[in-house]
Amino acid sequence: MTEHHHSIEIERSRKGGEKEEEVEKRGYLDKSSVSYVDGFKEEDDLSVESETNEFVLRQPPDGGKAWLVLFGCFCGLFCTQGYNYVWGIFLNYYNQHVFPNQMTALSWIGSLWLALANIVGPFYSWFAVKVGYKWMLIAAIVLWSLGIMMASIATQIWHLYLTQGVLMGVGASLVWFPCVSAAQQWFSKRRGLSVGIAISGSGFGGLILSNVIQAIIDRLGYQWALRIVGFISFVLLLISVFTVRPLNPPRKTDIKIFNLRPFRNAQFNLLFAIQFIGNFAFNVPSSFLPAYADYLGLDPWIGTNMSAIISGVMIVGKISSGFISDFVGRANMTFLTTMLTGVMCLAVWLVVTTPAGIWAFAAMFGYFGGGYLVMVPALLGQVVGMDDIEAANGLLFFAWFFGGLFGSPICSALINDASGHPTYNHAIIFGGVLMVFAGILAWVVRVMRAGWNPLIKV
Repeated sequence: MTEHHHSIEIERSRKGGEKEEEVEKRGYLDKSSVSYVDGFKEEDDLSVESETNEFVLRQPPDGGKAWLVLFGCFCGLFCTQGYNYVWGIFLNYYNQHVFPNQMTALSWIGSLWLALANIVGPFYSWFAVKVGYKWMLIAAIVLWSLGIMMASIATQIWHLYLTQGVLMGVGASLVWFPCVSAAQQWFSKRRGLSVGIAISGSGFGGLILSNVIQAIIDRLGYQWALRIVGFISFVLLLISVFTVRPLNPPRKTDIKIFNLRPFRNAQFNLLFAIQFIGNFAFNVPSSFLPAYADYLGLDPWIGTNMSAIISGVMIVGKISSGFISDFVGRANMTFLTTMLTGVMCLAVWLVVTTPAGIWAFAAMFGYFGGGYLVMVPALLGQVVGMDDIEAANGLLFFAWFFGGLFGSPICSALINDASGHPTYNHAIIFGGVLMVFAGILAWVVRVMRAGWNPLIKV
């Protein structure tokens, strides 16, 4: 960092309420010139030079072309992550009509998808430099389309492991990381909102695709439901290929396949733990709520539309949480949404048995759960800075791997559907307690950044 930029940093940091000594101490975390704007870490208005002074980073425009990039991010996450919220429809249909009473075996399909949807994480910074967003997304089109089309002709459960689990999971991973990173990079003051809009694509996808899939299953069968979703996904991913780009081209330097530098940051370690713990719990409602409604003997229409309701409310939760966080503080909002997601499971889902109660839980979980999904990556930019954002993104979301792989099978075992006397309460408590603990960790991050005063924007 040049002496000139260093002096700018200290002066602007004073305006944001940060002490000069703290600026010195965090030098190992962010080697570029950084200032604090409204309490948030932002790039220097003049320019940001690398350690070698040979590389100048463009500043986030917060508009213009950034909106086109954001639209591409939205489209990519609409079809890939939106699928995650409609998997429960396929799972319930498979268990009732295609492979009866094999819930535990079938749950591994979704678990493989959830785990592999984050498999690129540890290598993401290497992929971003050596492969690039464009070719990652092209590879995703091939894998996603092949997986969903081959799933439509599968005749055995292990066929679905390979297609809906492995191929579609890896394809989703190649989409997720570029689309989330680009949304973070192209916006600064509106970063919470931009990440919220990008990730809300999954909510819109779940809302729209759930109705499309159910209608097609009723009229043409589940095979055609898979094929038509595949055609829709192909078009949307093609838009992402042509629009999603990094704000700054990668530096032509030697890069390690595993970049563990973000782990030097204690706050990043806590965010990693939040993601690791949270993903064991977060997908419990979206995966098992339709089956739970059937277990209670409620109108089949309720179970069928549960995924659509959760996805629809998540749209509101993701966008509004991101927007509000830009004013009240992203660390504050991360704590609130994470904690309340767990509280809703324990205080509402655990005790309700009526249609009204199920709808109320779906709405509250959708809102706060949607906020949780947005706020952790929105806060990440503040915690590590833009210089480490791609490595940090890869590691942060790889933390979902183990919860994605083992979370649903653990819950299936706790429910024990094959016994004839399912115990959904066990799975609900499991998920709720883990999310509350993740919320406590989010509070620790907030305290580390701003102390114990809950009224400080951070």
